[in-house]
Amino acid sequence: MDEGGLARVRVRLEEFAAGVFAGLPRSDQRATGLRYLRGLMLDGRRKSMQPLAERLGVDHQQLQQFLTSSTWDVTHLVRLQARSALADFTTGDQHAAAADRLAERHDRLLVGVFTQWYRALRLAATGPSPQAAEAAYRDAAAQLANASMPGVERGLLPLALLCQRVWHGDPIRFDNDSDWGPYTPWVRPLVLLTQDRPADAAAALRQAPDPPRDLLFEALWCPTAQAAIALDNRTAMKRARTELTPAANELAGAGSGMLTVGPVSRYLDHLTAALSRTR
Repeated sequence: MDEGGLARVRVRLEEFAAGVFAGLPRSDQRATGLRYLRGLMLDGRRKSMQPLAERLGVDHQQLQQFLTSSTWDVTHLVRLQARSALADFTTGDQHAAAADRLAERHDRLLVGVFTQWYRALRLAATGPSPQAAEAAYRDAAAQLANASMPGVERGLLPLALLCQRVWHGDPIRFDNDSDWGPYTPWVRPLVLLTQDRPADAAAALRQAPDPPRDLLFEALWCPTAQAAIALDNRTAMKRARTELTPAANELAGAGSGMLTVGPVSRYLDHLTAALSRTR
């Protein structure tokens, strides 16, 4: 993600950081925590301290001191997200449990909101029942609604349910007044198709920008890819394939630690098959 993409998700990132670092006693510690998360999200494969600090333009020793001296070890949530993207839920469970223990010890109740979403994601990815996963997502959303983080909350539950239904091929039915929040441009084409409005869906697909390069990047490209296939928009299909290919071995969206639309490889296979068809 570049600085422009980071600016587009600023509110969500700040609210996420506020929840994670709420228990830190000093405002400078909380500000450094937010800076650290920004560095993790900026472009650059190396996430060790010195290159991360260089991308931020700050002293790497300041970030290093934050991580080594804070009572709250944010790396548990970051590593939980990273392992989720690779479907390594055994390790993810260990980080979730460690985060919960630290949160309980230091009275950081909001951390439990994020680990509850992680467990709903885990159930969606590994559980035998899509209905149970949807129920878990709804329970997690209820907890999030009480956490005073509207920038994170808005649109997240319907997106999680949409992702679950797209992955499993279940009917995509939502109320017309469903609030998709910041995810609207990328889910609207598919939702319009389910309402038998192909012309409107085609127009919405043409107007949709590339998703922001954040932790939901692939999760938003996958329903966009499904809509592109259904509408035979080869330009959008090629763009989706290009953007999804680097994450071919990951679970789409699971790097958020909150939801998934299934293996990226599944959507790449659909795109390759659709693009190989002659008109």
